[in-house]
Amino acid sequence: MRLAIITGGSRGLGRALCDVYLTRGWSVLELSRTAPHPFSVQVDLSDPTASADVFARSFESIARADLSEIVAIGNAAVLGPVGPVEHASADTVTRTLNVNIVSAILFARAFVSSFQEAVCPKTFVNISSGAAAKGYAGWSLYCACKAALENFVRSVALEQDLRPHPVRAISINPGVMDTAMQTEVRAASPADFPQLDRFLRLHREGQLAAPTAVASRITDIVASRPQPGGVYSVSF
Repeated sequence: MRLAIITGGSRGLGRALCDVYLTRGWSVLELSRTAPHPFSVQVDLSDPTASADVFARSFESIARADLSEIVAIGNAAVLGPVGPVEHASADTVTRTLNVNIVSAILFARAFVSSFQEAVCPKTFVNISSGAAAKGYAGWSLYCACKAALENFVRSVALEQDLRPHPVRAISINPGVMDTAMQTEVRAASPADFPQLDRFLRLHREGQLAAPTAVASRITDIVASRPQPGGVYSVSF
């Protein structure tokens, strides 16, 4: 059995990734707060302790299955408050970091721990962003989270070099897509997000990629077995 495990698969890119892997004959396990699919497990990523328990329980039985390949994709993320960081409440900052960093790392930890000894090909994918490499006024939390996870993946890849049955850990930058997050970006005020005009123009000129097309490219990148630790960009 080939298995794809995907967080945040209720909509947007995550849902498209679920659809593409199912179409290609894979089994899928999706984890999200709304858990809309027959193959979904409900998890609230803003609560890292509860999320860690869900990950452990969900992976326990799967680890005993006859697996020929496993791919785990950490896709779930929130943009967080758009605007200067001092305008965000402490609770909002904590929730954003819990979803985007703490629970994301706990997902990777659970995957590695549960499947480390499996002898089949294993890939962990962090869905990154151009925001990992460049600061944006109004996106300080989102930029920080994406940068942190890219370096986390680099470090995990180095750790896995030392293991007899390594997990291939990579980051993939999907580019700009026509998703709910982009709708959220366009709803911001110029005062909170000085780059607003650029994103309005991308939408107006039809330059936002369809999530299904991006998901297909991501699955192709994963299937090519790229060098661990790298950051790979979707291109058309």
